[in-house]
Amino acid sequence: MLKFAVIGHPLTQSLSAVMHNAMLKALNIEGEYETLDTESEDLVSRVKYLKSRDYAGFNVTIPLKVPITLFLDNVDNLADIAGCANTVKIMPDKSLYGYNTDVYGFQKAIPADVQTSLTGAVVSILGTGGAARAAAIALCQIGVKTINFYARNVINASDMVNFLRGQFLNVTFNLRQIQSLNKLSDSKMLVNSTPIGMRGKAMGTSPLDEAVLKTLPADAVVYDIVYNPIKTELLKQAQKLGYKTISGLDMFVYQGAKAFEIWTGKTARPDVMKMAVLEHLAQ
Repeated sequence: MLKFAVIGHPLTQSLSAVMHNAMLKALNIEGEYETLDTESEDLVSRVKYLKSRDYAGFNVTIPLKVPITLFLDNVDNLADIAGCANTVKIMPDKSLYGYNTDVYGFQKAIPADVQTSLTGAVVSILGTGGAARAAAIALCQIGVKTINFYARNVINASDMVNFLRGQFLNVTFNLRQIQSLNKLSDSKMLVNSTPIGMRGKAMGTSPLDEAVLKTLPADAVVYDIVYNPIKTELLKQAQKLGYKTISGLDMFVYQGAKAFEIWTGKTARPDVMKMAVLEHLAQ
């Protein structure tokens, strides 16, 4: 039997198991996907556990997407550029191969017409963690001109931003204090890559004051990578103000489908995975 899991903390809001177990069942694959709550200090013992218990692969979420890279024997190009991984395949010899399927998921969730409108544009990203890195790489591939990162701790985030500057020489990266954010009038898209608004993590609150949100241009898009709940406080505010919005659900499903294909070699069905998540959220 194939065994998979997601590791990270907290995982009370994670629906990865719902999505992947639905896909295993739909394809008649004998397997199981588990939720294994793992704090940063337990990462070493968790990796040993996954390797010794014959797991075939695992997903990695907050706050382990960057630390997991210390344990990887190989990485794909996107994980290498991002400096973080969200999907790991355990090879037959127990070596670990890391992938970043968040980049693919983030970009795939953006409608084609919106992607076209982002060419040469300015995008603002709230947060500088693993999800922010994935979003930035996807946006660079789309062809944005400038990315403004807003962080709580600029000093901690500076290495990551400098790394991206070295990878994407034709894109301007700015790093600013999120506390100083008072206008977004130059931004074609606003991305929330923080967990603020997530179930179990300040749900019902927005990472941004509505007064600041209002300063976005009328044709701007607001993208929240949080998928549980599907409609976060930020997206509710944005829709009320008339902005086009993208929820984190499609990114979550597409990154999961890509991970499933990496592990099993089978073609995943995002529609099946999305329906499983929606049914669960409706309960």
